[in-house]
Amino acid sequence: MASPSIANPVKESKAQKTERLKRAMNPWEGLSEIRRFAREGFESIPPEWIGTYFRWWGVYTQGDGAGVVGGKDGMGRALPFFMVRIRIPNGLLRSHQLRAIADLARCHARGIADLTVRQNIQLHWVAIESLPEVLEELWRVGLNTTGSCGDVTRNITGCPVAGVDADEICDASSLALEADRMLAGNAEFYNLPRKFKISITGCRVWCPYPEINDVGLTAAERVVRGNREIGFTLRVGGGLSTEPYLGAPLNAFVRWDQVLPVVKGVAELFRHSDQLREHRERARLKFLFLRHGWTVQDFQNELERRIGFQLEPAVPEHPPADVYRDHIGIHAQKQTGYCYVGAAVLRGRITPEQMDAAADLSDRFASGELRTTNMQNLLIVNVPRLQADDLAKELGAIGLPVSASPFFRGTIACSGTEFCKLAITETKTFSRWLVEELEERLPGFDQHLKLHVTGCPNSCGQHWIADIGIEGKKMKVNGEMVDAYYFCLGGALGLNQAIARPVGFRCLATEVPEAIERLLRRYLADGVPGENLRRFFARHSDAELRGFLAGEFVEPVPRDLPEGRVPSSVEG
Repeated sequence: MASPSIANPVKESKAQKTERLKRAMNPWEGLSEIRRFAREGFESIPPEWIGTYFRWWGVYTQGDGAGVVGGKDGMGRALPFFMVRIRIPNGLLRSHQLRAIADLARCHARGIADLTVRQNIQLHWVAIESLPEVLEELWRVGLNTTGSCGDVTRNITGCPVAGVDADEICDASSLALEADRMLAGNAEFYNLPRKFKISITGCRVWCPYPEINDVGLTAAERVVRGNREIGFTLRVGGGLSTEPYLGAPLNAFVRWDQVLPVVKGVAELFRHSDQLREHRERARLKFLFLRHGWTVQDFQNELERRIGFQLEPAVPEHPPADVYRDHIGIHAQKQTGYCYVGAAVLRGRITPEQMDAAADLSDRFASGELRTTNMQNLLIVNVPRLQADDLAKELGAIGLPVSASPFFRGTIACSGTEFCKLAITETKTFSRWLVEELEERLPGFDQHLKLHVTGCPNSCGQHWIADIGIEGKKMKVNGEMVDAYYFCLGGALGLNQAIARPVGFRCLATEVPEAIERLLRRYLADGVPGENLRRFFARHSDAELRGFLAGEFVEPVPRDLPEGRVPSSVEG
């Protein structure tokens, strides 16, 4: 007679399966397998590569356009094509690298490329037969996809104008690049509980959003025996998704030569946090604080034990107050006579022709250096001031405006159902239409605005930190489920950090422009002098804001937050 345990075997959980597969193989050692799959075709790829191992290479299958509702068990159907995410540490690019990406998009990705909220560029529609060639061409120009997805250190972000910003405390890009070399592709760190995000910046406006990273290092200054010293403050555990948490500041002043040991120490602490490996939905560093009872002091004690030295006490911070961090426009550099020019890339979608043209312009007008930003925009640096206006005109002529409306420059969009198997709504085309509608409805609107569109509750579009964040839903109309959006208002980082408030208002996607127009017209009519959107939203109740959006009093509706699967590696 079979024992009960044999007759009724315990089903392996999602977390247990993933941990088993990671223990069995370091995916970075599987390049020969990828080449074999390319020779033998998509059908030769085993499930463990499709569902797990490819992610370590910055690769995962893309959806069929229907999103999560077209599949089952919380995951949409996949096509036999891949998204390939290119890792760009600190957003630093050279013109020849951007041309190479343009060529790959043209030849292997049906001309589709997206800038992401972590300064990456990702391609779509890549066939397995093309994947080795794509990887090798990227390696040839000094780029790679290693660790752009998966349970590893993601692209390390930093200020895109590091080294040229006239007001920066320091140029910390060298530390971001060193940390990238230390962790990306390092076999010691291929098996973390889940994704691990790092931001290192020397700027005063914290433009890489250290508050929402697992490790956020921001430059700070102190005076020791009459000498000025630059170091960093340290936040840990930040992250968004369905349970947003703003990073916890440690009582630490991290000296320049301590940054890499500290980053490595936090990565090791995360790696050895076995309790975070029990549930995929709660496998981020923030859950030590949210679920496992850790305090900031507990974390600092354990970190100092691992790195072998005590961190000196923190110095006072100076968080930016309501600063817009997109770097769009013409701005003077610290180098006399030079400036950088920031162009808006609507919803992050950029064509091969635009990439080629931007690369050519960076060579013609400047030093061939470009930067990607976490607001999905593109910059050219080291531009002689006398040529900046001409460059701006040429960028505008290729559809990358340097002077754009607040809607054009402030709109962020995730991949949506066009490519994502977890999305509920289409976002990229919708965002373009939304911007066009708002520009027509509110042509004189001139306030800074962060309008973030995310296709599901997982916040790949970062709606929790937006002035206006809209989250994809479905509503039934005439018996059919159609795209809709739920509104969250008043998100902010820096001095006045706050998670956007779910205000209880939902409407059809087709009604979103009208709702936003009503809200912004009320702000223009009733806002006090000097009051920005964050402050306006803060002084009104949820019921009042719902009324502004709807044009009348409406009862609140729930967000309908789904239980279950969250994305393993979708966001940029």
